[in-house]
Amino acid sequence: MKTIENIRRFRLSDSFIEPYTAAEVPWGPLGYVTFKRTYARRLSEFDPTATGSEEWWQTCRRVIEGMFNMQKQHVVRLGLEWNDSKAQQTAKDAYDRLFNLKWTPPGRGLWMMGTKFVEERTGAALFNCAFRSTQDISSKGGYIFSWIMDALMVGVGVGFDTKGAGTITIEEPEYTGDILVIDDSREGWVDSVQTLLNGFFFGHKVPKFDYSALRPLGALIHGFGGTSSGPGPLIELHENLKELFADKIGEAITSVDIVDIENLIGRCVVSGNVRRSAALALGEADDFHYLEMKNDQEKLYHHRWGSNNSYSAEVGMDYTWHANQAQENGEPGTIWLENARAYGRFKDGINYDDREVVGFNPCVEQSLHNAEMCCLVETFPAKHEDYEDYVKTLKCAYLYGKTVTLVNTHWPETNAKMLKNRRIGLSQSGIVQAFNKHGRRQMLDWCDNAYGYVKELDTEYSNWLCVPKSIKMTSIKPSGTVSLLNGSTPGIHFPEDEYYIRRIRFSNTSNVLKSLIKAGYNIEDDEYSPNTSVVEFPVKEPHFEKGKRDVSMWEQLEIAAQYQNYWADNAVSVTISFKGTEADQIRSALEMYETRLKAVSFLKYEETGYVQAPYESITKEKYEEMSAKITPIVRIDDEEGGSGTKFCTNDTCEI
Repeated sequence: MKTIENIRRFRLSDSFIEPYTAAEVPWGPLGYVTFKRTYARRLSEFDPTATGSEEWWQTCRRVIEGMFNMQKQHVVRLGLEWNDSKAQQTAKDAYDRLFNLKWTPPGRGLWMMGTKFVEERTGAALFNCAFRSTQDISSKGGYIFSWIMDALMVGVGVGFDTKGAGTITIEEPEYTGDILVIDDSREGWVDSVQTLLNGFFFGHKVPKFDYSALRPLGALIHGFGGTSSGPGPLIELHENLKELFADKIGEAITSVDIVDIENLIGRCVVSGNVRRSAALALGEADDFHYLEMKNDQEKLYHHRWGSNNSYSAEVGMDYTWHANQAQENGEPGTIWLENARAYGRFKDGINYDDREVVGFNPCVEQSLHNAEMCCLVETFPAKHEDYEDYVKTLKCAYLYGKTVTLVNTHWPETNAKMLKNRRIGLSQSGIVQAFNKHGRRQMLDWCDNAYGYVKELDTEYSNWLCVPKSIKMTSIKPSGTVSLLNGSTPGIHFPEDEYYIRRIRFSNTSNVLKSLIKAGYNIEDDEYSPNTSVVEFPVKEPHFEKGKRDVSMWEQLEIAAQYQNYWADNAVSVTISFKGTEADQIRSALEMYETRLKAVSFLKYEETGYVQAPYESITKEKYEEMSAKITPIVRIDDEEGGSGTKFCTNDTCEI
């Protein structure tokens, strides 16, 4: 039996890599800084004698070698043919196209691919998102929520439903004098939460928790990366859960309880040096206690911000109440599960190939089965001059996504779904830029033809790898941090304006911030957070025709529907930006597009006017004035390394 230890690792040659070490990277205005802040791992992780953090050519090498090594491990272990010469040729093309930012893995992949963590512990950290139903809470109890917590802690965004409401009665736990020393690990945190919840779900014994073994605030987390939040968030979570159930003994669990449990877990996970947890709650259309739970402002600010809340809609229903809610606060989002079960691309008609769909990931571009995960991959059609070049890039992106489906997670039930479905999400960003560069009709032709090409690729590579063909393969995600690398607009959404300021926050101790100060960027103290600075990046949008304030709600809906028709067999993630004058048209929009979309949300377009907003439109003259004061940053010597992309694929999920 061949093992990872005795199968020679896949490597690109130093002679191939060498020209890239001094080559110019086509960064967007925030590209290099974003890379160093988020994706550049400490070199000491791979060589104890090394200092500093990765440069782009090194990250690309780690990712591509990790990707092809996974393929090689799979093929050799199964006793199949491995053609190293052919693999080298494909890997070199994938490397070049990644280096030139024509495609990228998700942020998860840029951070985790090629690390010992995913190769030796769990491949779960390579996946963007997952969905977990609570329908079996009566039998699995706290495990449902410990699974969600576990996924969040390895950076996976999680969707969940409220199907378990009413299926279990809250009981008084049997508190004992036994001492449980919580292990200083992800597993230790997760197990403690499961133990506590099972006390309330089944009346099980609950020991006294000892937190003394947990590493202190700021300590390095080896393997996954980042720094520890200390034991404080876990202690708070345990106490919050006890408070949640204190007055509910003898009562059936409600949909609101289910969401509160997850939101409190999300609050715990996000504490420390990471961004917000990405979660989506999916409730029933007529469950108004659930739909109105964010109206409690105190609980909203404490923990109920932890999920985007949507409802399961039915074609033909009355949308009046939901439309009125959406126009007021942007929630709930609308999800048509039946459309996701019945259709791939709408163009291809009803097939029910994906009939076991029970939910979506947090940004609703991936329809998912219970406990299933997804891997998203980004392509940028506006960065290509013709279709032939684009499909070459698409092949690289497809291979990355398919390769990730070869790895196992540490959850057997998830592996069972992954081994069968092999679901991936080949996405596009900068779509509006591509419309402006290539023409809308031409881009839709690209989509239609490229989808057929991807289907052919999947047949070829599934046969070679001896795995099932992927149940679905294409989607449109909202993107976020990854799109900043090459300056693309996020997914299908319109840019802010032709000229604007993009504000990014940095810790005052960050070496990246020190480089930005030297480069002449305008920097201010953060008005809202201590020990934090706000950096202003002037941006000029390429291929600009119109921005968010110039485009109608209806044009945005039609673009999303066209991509659901010609490209996405999973789904199109879209948040429709509407003006005040369009608010009373949301119900009509839902009625008109209920048979052409799988999900949609609405958010009122407003020029906020508050200080240090993420985006601020400026004039051409202001842009040129700010740009003239900036010296290009060639290199940032950073001993800290990046923070990694936590929770789903971005830090600015549009929903």
